[in-house]
Amino acid sequence: MSANIDIPSLSGLEFLPYINDAGELPASLQNQIGIYAIFDGSQLLQFVGYSRDIYLSLKQHLVRQPDCCYWVKATTIDRPNRTWLDSVQSAWIAENASIPVGNGEANSVWLDPISTRHTMTVTEQASFDDLDGVAQIKLLKQVARRVEETILTKLKERGVTAEIRFNPKLKEQGLLDLK
Repeated sequence: MSANIDIPSLSGLEFLPYINDAGELPASLQNQIGIYAIFDGSQLLQFVGYSRDIYLSLKQHLVRQPDCCYWVKATTIDRPNRTWLDSVQSAWIAENASIPVGNGEANSVWLDPISTRHTMTVTEQASFDDLDGVAQIKLLKQVARRVEETILTKLKERGVTAEIRFNPKLKEQGLLDLK
């Protein structure tokens, strides 16, 4: 679809399964510029976003919000056009009649790297400030790996077979984000 004055209605687009029977995300959206809407298992709108590679963005959202990513609707354009993408995003949110949680109060959990610091045990939290810089990094990496394993287990239970690789450098800061 090319970017023009026409704004597609969200209700007029087909629901695509977020994860197909082979455990993959929609391959047709790989390397595609466009806008997408993410729905939960009840097909309630959770987030509307746009990207230069919809597939990679969907993968990132799946890792950050696995319980909210069951269906997707998308439309693509040949070249980036932020004005058009912003207009479609606004139109889709208006069509929904309420701001999706991912575009409102929970926007940061949909868009920012996962912070794992809040998952530290009481013992880890108590000892963190007393550790030197190297030991703090080691502890943050350990906590990040624990959260990563939880995420990967949840995705495996959902049947995801797509490769999921986290950025190892961010783990030193207690953050998880795809590489």
